[in-house]
Amino acid sequence: MFDFSIPSDSQMLVDNVRRFVTQEVQPLENEVETLGRVPAEALQRVRGKAQELGLFAMNMPVETGGGGLSHVDMCLVEEELGKTSDALIRRIFGQVYPMLLACTGEQREKYLLPTVRGEKICAMAITEPGAGSDAASISTTARLDGDHWVLNGRKHFISDGDIADYVIVMAVNDKDKRARGGITLFLVDKGTPGFEVTSVQPMMGHRGYGHAELVFENCRIPADAVMGEVGEGFKLIMSSVSGIRLAHIGARAVGMGQRVLELMRNYANDRKQFGQPIGDFQMIQQMIADSATELFAARMMVLNTAWELDQGIDCRDKVSMVKLYASEMLGRVADRGIQVFGGMGFTKEMPLERIYRDCRVTRIYDGTSEIHRMLIARSVMKRGLRL
Repeated sequence: MFDFSIPSDSQMLVDNVRRFVTQEVQPLENEVETLGRVPAEALQRVRGKAQELGLFAMNMPVETGGGGLSHVDMCLVEEELGKTSDALIRRIFGQVYPMLLACTGEQREKYLLPTVRGEKICAMAITEPGAGSDAASISTTARLDGDHWVLNGRKHFISDGDIADYVIVMAVNDKDKRARGGITLFLVDKGTPGFEVTSVQPMMGHRGYGHAELVFENCRIPADAVMGEVGEGFKLIMSSVSGIRLAHIGARAVGMGQRVLELMRNYANDRKQFGQPIGDFQMIQQMIADSATELFAARMMVLNTAWELDQGIDCRDKVSMVKLYASEMLGRVADRGIQVFGGMGFTKEMPLERIYRDCRVTRIYDGTSEIHRMLIARSVMKRGLRL
């Protein structure tokens, strides 16, 4: 039975992260939006502070140098991180993918540990022009040639692909098996012959970091560049994706929605029309009430599902529900926020228009809303509704 309360040490961590985001990170948002990148000097200063406070790579185990947080604690922290831009979250707090824990031997020293320390940047190369939500349909191939693998294919929409020191590439090594033992993950260093970043794709939102197209043409990498086991790449990705979706989309959506609601509340109290605060008008109250209610529902979904993950429960169905509901909830809340602010909400003087642009993609990446509805329906048809 889900029984959630925040322990005092967890609450202290959340409070520290909240103060850090408010005082150190949010003041950088306008500059990042204007420049289209995170200023190097500011990044070095703020990330250094985050590392001193133990706020870097919090999702990774303590033995690797990370924070060792549970799923529940990580989601509580991600709520606070969600109150700023994705670019700043990535650069300041570290984007360390949990599948890196599959690194063994020299791979740990070369890739895992330097990434946890913030010395290297990793990109995850899965999506292709012909393979988005259906990751198993990728066409990038890996062929074993003596003591080397040869990669051929094209990836796109790869976050940080332009600046990453290395890339985790998902490729097909057996077209007949694919997701059932025919897909492998490879660690590929930037600068490897045959590996090229061909373009950085401009985006509607998420300014401050690149989304690149990567091309592999007879790219030869050593046999020990395999991460995990040959043929087990799809399984490895799927074993990590629940925690990523829950924290990076579910919890961050709750945090960003909370920020929007607070802006709405303050503006509705201060802004006057027809001789009274607009918060006295029932239609404004309805938008605020609906947003508060949906945020509460999303937060409870996130925490319940995080608790189940910590108990080792297979809760992929609930993760899909969280991903679907939280992403669509944030879109509604952001839209209401702009409506409450009126013309001011449409200007760049307020963070609302950036939030509105940034949140739109959450209904697309990590599985579209339509894909997750299909997954939820299949689960209910097979197992019934789990509450």
